[in-house]
Amino acid sequence: MRRSLVLAGAAVTVLGLLAGCSAGGSGSDSGKTTLKVAALEGGYGRDMYTQVIKAYEASHPDIDVQLQISKSIEDEITPNMKAGKYPDVVVLGQGRKAALTETLIKDKALEDLTPVLKAKVPGEDKTAGDKLTKGIVGNLNTNPYGTDKTYLMPMYYAPTGLFYNKGLFEQKGWKVPATWDEMFTLGDKAKKQGIPLFTYPTAGYLDSFFFALLADIGGEQFYTDVMTYKKDVWKTANARKALNITTRLLGYAAPATVGYANEQDFTKNQQLILDNKALFMPNGTWIVGEMADAPRAKGFQWGLTPLPAVTAGSKRYITTSVESVWIPTAAEHKDAAKDFIAYLYSDKAAKIFAKSNAIQPIEGIASSLSGENAEFYKVYEDPSVAALVGGFASTAPVEGVDIKATLFDTANSIISGDTTEDKWQAALNDASEKLREAGD
Repeated sequence: MRRSLVLAGAAVTVLGLLAGCSAGGSGSDSGKTTLKVAALEGGYGRDMYTQVIKAYEASHPDIDVQLQISKSIEDEITPNMKAGKYPDVVVLGQGRKAALTETLIKDKALEDLTPVLKAKVPGEDKTAGDKLTKGIVGNLNTNPYGTDKTYLMPMYYAPTGLFYNKGLFEQKGWKVPATWDEMFTLGDKAKKQGIPLFTYPTAGYLDSFFFALLADIGGEQFYTDVMTYKKDVWKTANARKALNITTRLLGYAAPATVGYANEQDFTKNQQLILDNKALFMPNGTWIVGEMADAPRAKGFQWGLTPLPAVTAGSKRYITTSVESVWIPTAAEHKDAAKDFIAYLYSDKAAKIFAKSNAIQPIEGIASSLSGENAEFYKVYEDPSVAALVGGFASTAPVEGVDIKATLFDTANSIISGDTTEDKWQAALNDASEKLREAGD
């Protein structure tokens, strides 16, 4: 992505990778330093980590990297950390229900990684900071305390938006809707043919949808106002408009959506797109790898589009998922950990990650992509579309308040008819006000 990212002043929320590490010794019998690195086996898989570690160890014979990788890493990392046994390097984004990264940010338990930005990438002449896309560092995702110090390094970035079957649209002669009026017109047309307009894997995937929609409606300032809990922001006309559009869209949801919208069955909702049983779903580019072996309709081709414009020709935003890597303050081998993180931005590592569709925010990398990824990342070249990096700002915890759950998970209740748009708006304003007070 050659253009700088459009940044909103709030902490990023992420759909993607997590990592943790189990307990282990501080060094091996051979006298090598044992570096504990952890990663989730998510949509990008595990092979890329194994390959990068192998390459790093080849150029660092004094380091033994121990990798723990798991699909349920939060359950494994938390007891070890409570026992004082910390990993050295953690790839763990914000936005998970466990909120482990957010907790460590609030506890000021992360190592300052500003020196990594200034350090030369092992084996190369450039620093990590030189290689990163402009604007990807310096926001509240990487610098969570609003200072010039970076505590979380951006590992991968991915456009998120509405994914669909390009092949189906070609077969039907349908155009991808450019406005919400066109979207709902298509919804009516598809409904007559027995195809629901919309689904989502789980309601949590609506983060990419809502963040873009809020910016589309009120611009970056309104988006930031929502993310930083401006007084009574959810009582505004812009907020009501966002909920109104969403409620209307949810009225077109596939009947199976709510029943499958859980961590065990979410791929069944994703399969609806592959089977032409729903037209659009919010997701990220990792969907291609995640569903690589799934059956699909004849002529299926992945497509990605930003949300429709609120008014014809208006600016549209695309939520950019940024996943982070960090070091706990309590890590044993912090210098070695910083060197390893710098290596993750090397040309060699970047090529390994890219083969698994894990694209790093490195200048010029998008131009080297091919196939579906090349098409996905072209969304940033559209002058009417801006990348949005951001999410809800951190505050002191407030018992019983989870604004992300209130905003996203309520979609299930809207579809089922268990709540109303009015109640949704009231609950959001109540949660936002409590968080505003906690942040003062």
